Amino acid sequence: MKVVFKDTFLYRLESQIEYISLDSPARARKFKSDLFKRIKEIPQRPHSYRKSIYFEDETIRDLIFRGYTIVFRLTEDSIEIFGFVKYQKEPTD
Repeated sequence: MKVVFKDTFLYRLESQIEYISLDSPARARKFKSDLFKRIKEIPQRPHSYRKSIYFEDETIRDLIFRGYTIVFRLTEDSIEIFGFVKYQKEPTD
């Protein structure tokens, strides 16, 4: 399955990488590297990630990574990575 990175994800990720690099460029590089390693694991078990708390759609899933939520959509032939937000707990009723 092909992984596709949407512009919204890339923009938000780069903004966060720039922010982290103000304190530590090495830590920013490691964060980005470790995140992409985790994203590369998604195609092996895409349905093992939780249904997104941000959308009412079974095809949209959340990957939690170091306090951030990476939101992705499963399609027939690809995985679209489109969201990068600070992690929020699931709302309670």
